[in-house]
Amino acid sequence: MQPFRKALTGALAAGVLAAGALVLGPGMADADAPVAADRLSAGPSGPPAPIDWKPCPDHPTAECGTLRLPVDWAHPAGAKFDMAVARRKATDPDRRVGALLVNPGGPGDPGVDFALTRAPGQFSKELQATFDIVGFDPRGVGRSQPVKCSTELLDRAPSPYPRDQAEFDRLAAYNRELREDCRRHSGPIFDHADTLGVVRDMEALRRSLGEDRLNYFGHSYGTLIGEQYAELYGDRIRAMALTANIDHSLGTRDFVVSSAVAAEDSFHEFVQWCERSPSCALHGRDVTAVWDALLARADRGEIRDPEDPGRTLSANDISFFAFRYKFYGPDYDELADYVAGLEAQPGRSSPADQRPGASGATAAEDTGQQTRAEPFSAVFCQDWRVRPRDHREFARLTAAELRAAPHLRGSPRVHAALAGCVGWPDEVNNPQHPLRITKAPRILMLHSRHDPANNYAWATNVHRQTRGTTVLLTYEGAGHSVYGRSDCTRGAVDGYLVSLTVPKDGSRCPAVGPGA
Repeated sequence: MQPFRKALTGALAAGVLAAGALVLGPGMADADAPVAADRLSAGPSGPPAPIDWKPCPDHPTAECGTLRLPVDWAHPAGAKFDMAVARRKATDPDRRVGALLVNPGGPGDPGVDFALTRAPGQFSKELQATFDIVGFDPRGVGRSQPVKCSTELLDRAPSPYPRDQAEFDRLAAYNRELREDCRRHSGPIFDHADTLGVVRDMEALRRSLGEDRLNYFGHSYGTLIGEQYAELYGDRIRAMALTANIDHSLGTRDFVVSSAVAAEDSFHEFVQWCERSPSCALHGRDVTAVWDALLARADRGEIRDPEDPGRTLSANDISFFAFRYKFYGPDYDELADYVAGLEAQPGRSSPADQRPGASGATAAEDTGQQTRAEPFSAVFCQDWRVRPRDHREFARLTAAELRAAPHLRGSPRVHAALAGCVGWPDEVNNPQHPLRITKAPRILMLHSRHDPANNYAWATNVHRQTRGTTVLLTYEGAGHSVYGRSDCTRGAVDGYLVSLTVPKDGSRCPAVGPGA
C-alpha cells in the first residue's frame, strides 16, 4: 500500500482536475468574460531558436536540451527562460512520420520525465517506431524555471474549509502572502505560467524542431494546451489526440459541481464492483454504509494513518486518497483493502481537529530546503476565473458540491484548487471561454465514461463547441487514463496518429479490467 503521507504530498503539485456524468449546457455562467484582446496577437516570429541536443545524463539513449524563450510573449525582447526538452528518436527511421509532442497533464506534470521514463512503457512500439517522442516541461514546471515557494509557508496552509467569514479572510490573506512569496522566489515566470504562454512555447518548439506541422498527444490538463493551440495555430496541425479532456468554458459553479458529480460517480462504480466481486475485501457488505461510518469516525478523530500511527486521518484525507490514488487506475482491490484496514482500527478519541474534511494536505517531510516547487496555483489561478468573494459565496459552492457528492464530500482536488485562488486578483491571463477552432484538421478526442478526474460531460461539451473539427471516441469503463486501456483505444490513437485514419464520430470501446 502506498504511504498516504508521501502520496498526498506529491499529489498537490501533479494533481488532476476532476468530474463525472453531469450533462452541461454551453452557457458560461460567471466565466462568460471577454477574451483578452492580445491573446491572438503575440507569438513566435522570426528565425526559430536552436536546441542544443546532448545525450541525457541518466538516459543516454535519449537527447536533452533547452529552448530559450520569452517569459512574456507580448514583450519578446524582455526576460527569457530556458524550456527543458527531451527527445527519443523514432526507432525505425525509415518509417519516421515526424515528431510527436506530448504533455501528460497536471498542471505540473513534467513532460521531460514522461518522455524519458514513462513513454517507453506507455506508448506502443508502433508509435515509438514512427515518431520522435518529444516531451517538454511547461513554463514554471520541472526543469523549466519552476515556480518555487517557501517550504515553511507552504507547510502552514490553513484549512480549505473555512467555517465563517473570519476564517475565509484568513485563507485569503494567506493566499495573498503565498502568492507574493512565490513571485519573489520564482521571478517573472510566475505571472506568465498560464496555458496560453505554454501554447506559444509549443509553437516555438514545433518551429525549432523543423516540423512543418504539429503532431501532439495531450492527456488531462494537457488537452487544454492542445485545445488552445488548435484555436491559435489550427492550420499548423497534422494530427492531435486528446485524452481525458478539459472543458475550459465552465463557470465556477458548473466546474465545481460537475467535478463533484464525477468523484461521486467513481465511488458508486467502486461500490458496484465490490458487490459483484468476491475478491473485494468488503464483498457481501453494505459498502456505502461502511464508507460513511468510516468517514464519520474520521470526523471524530478516531482513524490513524497506517503508515504514521501518530497522525490522525481526516475524512478529507481518506476521500482524497481514494479519489486520487485508487479511482484513477482504478485499483479497486487495493482501495477495498485500505478501507477494511481502517475500519478494523479500534475506536478511540483524539484531540485532533474534528471538522469534516479539515485537512486537504499533510505537512511535507522536513528536507532542509527553504523552497520547493509548487506550480499548481500559478497555472490554475491564471487559467480559471474562480474567485469566491466572501464566505457566503464559498459556503454555497461547498454546499452544492456536497449535495452532488455526499459520500465523497465533493471533489477533494477541485475544492483545494478553488480554495487556493481565494484572495487572488480578479484579473486572469487566460479566462474561460467557449472553444473556437476554425482552421484545424480533424482532432481525435478520447474519454472514459467514468473518469474520476475529468467529467465525461466535459468531453461532450467540448465536442459540441467544436462540431465539425473534433471526433469523440468513448471508452465505456472507469479510470482516468485512456490510451493504453485496451487494444481498441490504443489502436484508434495509433491508427489516427500514424496514418491519419479518423475513427467514426461517436465510436465506443468496451470496458475492460476492473469495473467492466
